[in-house]
Order: sequence, then C-alpha cells, then structure tokens
Amino acid sequence: MGLTAKEKKSAIKVTAPRYQKAGKKQKVIILDEFIALTGYERDYAASVLRKHGSKVRVSKNTVLVADITKTCRKPRQGIYDNLVVSALIAIWQIMDYICGKRLAPMLKNIIPILEKHHEIQLDEETRTKLLSISSATIDRLLKPERKKHMLKGRSHTKPGTLLKHQIPIRTFAQWDEKKPGFVEMDLVGHDGGDPSGDFAQTLNVTDIATGWTRGPGR
Repeated sequence: MGLTAKEKKSAIKVTAPRYQKAGKKQKVIILDEFIALTGYERDYAASVLRKHGSKVRVSKNTVLVADITKTCRKPRQGIYDNLVVSALIAIWQIMDYICGKRLAPMLKNIIPILEKHHEIQLDEETRTKLLSISSATIDRLLKPERKKHMLKGRSHTKPGTLLKHQIPIRTFAQWDEKKPGFVEMDLVGHDGGDPSGDFAQTLNVTDIATGWTRGPGR
C-alpha cells in the first residue's frame, strides 16, 4: 500500500534538505530511496527535491521560500450567475416563497408555464441551469433574499411584570403567582408583521402558576 498525500508531503520536507546538501553520488542514493518510498517518476522526484525550500528575493525586505508541499487552488468560478439568481427569486416569489426541497422538483413543470404566460423570460443557458439546480443550491442562493422577508416579531407586547408593578390594580384577592387562578390577559395582533391597516386581534389568557393558556379555538 502506497503513502498517502500527507505522508508524501512529510517525506519531501525531510528528504529535500538532505538531497540539496549531499554530493553527486549521495544524491543518486537519496533519490533512489525517495522514488521507492513515494512512487514518483525520477524526473519529477528530482525536481521536487531540488526546488523545495529554494529562496527568491523579490525586494529588499521580501524573500519567497518555495514549499512544494503547498498547493495553490484556483478560485472556484460560480456556475449560477446573477441572471439565474434573479430568475430563481422571481419564480420563488410566484410560488409563494416555498423551500428549496419543494421548489426544485417543480421547476421542470413550472418554468414552461411561467414562460408561456410571460411571467418570466429566460435565455437558453439560464433555463438549462435552473432545470439542473439542486434543492440545497436553491436554499443557498435564496438565503440573502429570504432574510429580507423574515418577520422580526409577531407580537407587539413583551412579557414581564413592569406594567403590573407600576399600575395599582385592585383584585378580589391578594395577588399570588404561586397559586393557580391568577392569570394575565393580552391581545394578540394577527397582522403578519405589518401593523398598518385593519387586522384581527384575539385575546389570550395565561395562568401564571401552571402556564395553562386559553385562546381562540382552544
């Protein structure tokens, strides 16, 4: 069984300094041992050992040191450009903001219908990309847009006893939150996060001691 990539990199770091300091005959022996260990071709193995750790001065105060064990990865080019994202957002909104797992299998059927009724206009490349997109990619691409539509709060009231302590209230008995029967009531606005205009409100009652709650439909 051959060495792993990590083990080969370690072998380069250990062998290269010995190879570079050795004489001509000794280099042949070291190179043979290195080839037998790593399985590299002879020319490539010699080049790796020769270049590893070499220094190049690029300015008065800057020296670059070669490290053969490090790889330079090219930045991955995005497959889905702005045209794809814009079309995806438009379809997502038309489909009432459904999740990627539900939207992905529907695209094959819904895109031709939306194009037929002039709801969206797609070029061939954009259409092909949308038809092959995965549910996970849909959710990733829509994540910034989804944040814009998230509700920041469904209730306009906050729990607490501040109001109760500031306003004297006369009740039929001494207030005791440890005993069942002492409740708090509050109106809940069903405005979907937008308090402008008319909307329904319901009254909820909660027993402080037990947590029992009574509201519409309960």
